[in-house]
Amino acid sequence: MNTTSSVTPIGETLKQPQQRQTAKDIIAANVKSLIEQLEAGHSDALTAYLDAMSRFHNYSFGNILEIARQRPDATRVAGLYAWNQLGRKVMKGQKGIRILAPITKQNTRVLVGFRNAYVFDVSQTEGAELPTMREMSGTVGENRDRLVSFIKGQGIELVFTEKIAPALGMSYGGKIAIYPGQGEAEEFSTLVHELAHEMLHKAERRTTTTKIVRETEAEAIAFVIGKAVGLETGSASADYIHLYHGNASLLAESLEVIQQTSGVILAALQPPTKAEAEMPDAELAKVA
Repeated sequence: MNTTSSVTPIGETLKQPQQRQTAKDIIAANVKSLIEQLEAGHSDALTAYLDAMSRFHNYSFGNILEIARQRPDATRVAGLYAWNQLGRKVMKGQKGIRILAPITKQNTRVLVGFRNAYVFDVSQTEGAELPTMREMSGTVGENRDRLVSFIKGQGIELVFTEKIAPALGMSYGGKIAIYPGQGEAEEFSTLVHELAHEMLHKAERRTTTTKIVRETEAEAIAFVIGKAVGLETGSASADYIHLYHGNASLLAESLEVIQQTSGVILAALQPPTKAEAEMPDAELAKVA
């Protein structure tokens, strides 16, 4: 990723290079900024962060926070070199979005630190038409099939029963029950919500969070996944304010587990590559 001095750094309050921030510093600063907005009554700020998670699920938690803070409307970002390789140029006068890039020990994958790097949103570039990205696609049904396969692959039993009424879904620790007859979008969202409970709230974290935080985390994950696959989300911005109860570290923890869990689920929903699609099941299992 190109980080030449021609890139204009953003944000007057960011530290200078000689006071290089760590990933932990970046997260803390962004959570502090988010809390200030929440306490000022701007609950939509939290929804904007969740929205960014749906678009940049391949980025680290800290860098998602950085992108969302600096350019909330960003949809596709890359460095100067990457845009040049795609036949596009960053337009004159555009300011880079600062993120942290890992520094590894030479010829190894051992992480030794981070450096400042700058990326640009596609709206800041011009040039050749972009190739289609490999991203969430298809009908709800296709994504539902992948989601159900993932749930079963985790050893979680999935049943459909009217006995759980009036609840639309229930999570029992190793078993998910879904009320039958829901609309396809509603059922998909319910499946994600209950899967989130299975992944997050059936272990020690359950004893360290309140019921309202657990429900809000699960609903936030359903929001992120729904946005990523193109579903309309009906949750109001104010719904996610329940993640914050005056404790910055707990808010940061909730946001990080939402991002990480969403990333795992979205990876499972990725459509297979052409090579994978043409590969016999037995052969695919060897490389899975």
